[in-house]
Amino acid sequence: MVSALVLIECEKGVVTKTAEAIAEVEGVSEVYSLAGRIDLAAVVRVADNERLARVVTEGLRAIPGISRTETLFAFQVFSKHDLEYMFSIGLEGE
Repeated sequence: MVSALVLIECEKGVVTKTAEAIAEVEGVSEVYSLAGRIDLAAVVRVADNERLARVVTEGLRAIPGISRTETLFAFQVFSKHDLEYMFSIGLEGE
């Protein structure tokens, strides 16, 4: 599994609408609204680098309101949850 954080700057007045559209992109597991220079951070979890490239270049670029992105690849994921297991069968009961 490949995990990445995509930092997103939005045009004024469209942060919520843009976040909702990003959350619908296949491979995006979460979108966070942020305070500061960056408006949104999207967590992307996909099977391989090719799928990650498609999420960023095809999925996110198609969304109006995004002015700039920066993709940060995760070398390791540290979590209390077994994320790979949860995303392979779906998270139930939480």
